[in-house]
Amino acid sequence: MPQASTISVLVVDDQLTMRALIRNALQQIGFKDIREAPDGEEALKNLLAKPANLVISDFNMPKMDGLALLRAVRSHPPIRQTAFVMLTGRADRELVQRAVQFGVNNYCVKPFTVQGLKEKIEQVFGQLT
Repeated sequence: MPQASTISVLVVDDQLTMRALIRNALQQIGFKDIREAPDGEEALKNLLAKPANLVISDFNMPKMDGLALLRAVRSHPPIRQTAFVMLTGRADRELVQRAVQFGVNNYCVKPFTVQGLKEKIEQVFGQLT
């Protein structure tokens, strides 16, 4: 069982308040190493400079959306294996299918609860301690 405190997370969302909500939820779960990026372009630069174990990314963002970020992550060998959870404001079947096609590990529909986010992460990493 992995410890949440040993997993590094990059939170990607263009809305500052949403990044703060996600950060707060992650801290409640026990995560300590949490970085943020306002869009996919910044996230990719951040990941290439310092890889993370988990990316939690919004789908709908300017410059590079979450799906484009997922594709970019999966196409760069040093970060290809990074776990990726997509956040979306809608349970759009087509979006989910495309994300699965590009290798998303899980997705979470907004609004989410702390417990709901934890469950989505545990489905990727196993039970967290």
